[in-house]
Amino acid sequence: MTEFTIRPARADELTAIGALISRSFDELDADSYLVPVPEDRERVMADFFTLETEYAFSHGKVEVIDHEDGGYAAAAVWYDRVRPLPEFPNYMERLTELAGDHLDRFGALGELFEKNHPTDQHWHLQFLAVRPEMQGHGLGGVLMKNVHDILDAAGLPAYLEATNENNVRLYRRYGYTDMDPFAILLPDGTPFFRMWRPAA
Repeated sequence: MTEFTIRPARADELTAIGALISRSFDELDADSYLVPVPEDRERVMADFFTLETEYAFSHGKVEVIDHEDGGYAAAAVWYDRVRPLPEFPNYMERLTELAGDHLDRFGALGELFEKNHPTDQHWHLQFLAVRPEMQGHGLGGVLMKNVHDILDAAGLPAYLEATNENNVRLYRRYGYTDMDPFAILLPDGTPFFRMWRPAA
């Protein structure tokens, strides 16, 4: 089995990690809803993912696996939800600027997630991104297990919103179970699937 080295991200890498997530998620229905203009999508979403990753860097964990070309093969972005998250300074100002004409759609996404987020203490896997040409090689599983082992030792559960049925099947293999309600919907009907990994 190929060995992958996981390391914590540095503050000066967060923009590049946001770009990796955008590239990895470019084909997702949710991204098409948020930014329906194809030529704007990767740029706007990269800025959004960078914004969210900055918050997790301060209040969670951001980990990467490096690629041999000097970029990243994969990244995982986690929020620590054991305690309430503090306010993110200037979040709405930055979101308004990056989203532009698409702000209402990002607002709908935020409302959907906030309304349906579990209240129990947990860690939240916000993004798990693997470089498109590296997908299917187990990098996502390696990144998840690295944090799952820490959470299991601490007796803490994990939560995520899966974006499609393929991802649901992947997460089930790593101990996540379907929540009720399972599917939550954006205004255009695009689903996310709520999943919970109980504490070991």
